[in-house]
Amino acid sequence: MNQRTDAAPDHAAPLADEVAIDPAQSIIDAHHHLYDRKQLRYLLPDFIADLRAGHNVRATVFVQALSMYRSDGPVSLRPVGETDFARSVAEEAARDAQLDVRVCDAVVGYGDLMLGDAVRDVLEAHVAAGAGRFRGIRHIVAWDPDPSLLNPAYPTWEDMLGSDSFRSGFAHLGRMGLSFDAWLFFHQIDQLTALARAFPETPIVLNHCGGILGTGRYAGRHREVFEVWRAAIGELARCPNVTAKIGGFGMALSGFHRQQDYARAQSRDLAESWRPWAATCIEAFGTGRCMFESNFPADRISLTYGKAWNTMKWLVADASQEEKHDLFWRSAAKVYRLDSILADAAAPDLQRHGERTVS
Repeated sequence: MNQRTDAAPDHAAPLADEVAIDPAQSIIDAHHHLYDRKQLRYLLPDFIADLRAGHNVRATVFVQALSMYRSDGPVSLRPVGETDFARSVAEEAARDAQLDVRVCDAVVGYGDLMLGDAVRDVLEAHVAAGAGRFRGIRHIVAWDPDPSLLNPAYPTWEDMLGSDSFRSGFAHLGRMGLSFDAWLFFHQIDQLTALARAFPETPIVLNHCGGILGTGRYAGRHREVFEVWRAAIGELARCPNVTAKIGGFGMALSGFHRQQDYARAQSRDLAESWRPWAATCIEAFGTGRCMFESNFPADRISLTYGKAWNTMKWLVADASQEEKHDLFWRSAAKVYRLDSILADAAAPDLQRHGERTVS
């Protein structure tokens, strides 16, 4: 995240959990992190505890979070340590006979695209470190004139996406068959649209519905933000190389915790507050280009892992089963090339992995 997402919302009550609804629905968690920070430790044992909340999570996508970097060597290559770490977590999880989840089945790392052509060496190092799991880069570009929304760990500026250096580095993603995860703010979506049109062969994944803001100078202005955001989403969706992740509503910067008591709210009620944004994304992109994400542990400040997936299930309770497959696992499997999951789905006998089914 580009803002400090570990700061607690304005409540101190323990977060209420729920029994999983529709527990047979297969899920690929398309966006989660693992890290060990002063303010928050969230590593494999913590994630496993959440994965046991009763939902049928089949695989997960690890996304960079400025953690586990190499401590020496060229600065540009130090982020490869995070891919080393994610691969080791995947291997450790695979050895757990009690865990029927492909943890970190795909890895999205960080490489400084402002290096231009020199980023090629970084990307090649990530691919080698991932041992078949590395899928792409997330270079955070979220920027706003309000400094309270920024994190100095990720230096950005207003026209970063359009700079020659950034685009020179970005060009190598498509050449190497890699994708780009985009974390920016809602008023920057038009810049992402221009980038997507300039590189139509490079898969781009919009993170967290496109950076909804409801704090700082946007506090109490969700209606205004929505109108600007909705128009930008409509244009971005016209780019066939872009897919949208639906989630991130639990982050403090989104402002949703100011509208409801997340500590006590039921998932069905949370779904109503998220619905206009989620429905707009789904309508614009179609279910085949949308995927649900937990965004854990960033969203953990507002709701439990189990409640997060319950909320998403309420969001699409009236959707067809095929549409649910798209949103909960199939879109993620295609974008991140999770061939093992797709193979399971195509197999005549879907009774796999502990007698759980893909459907």
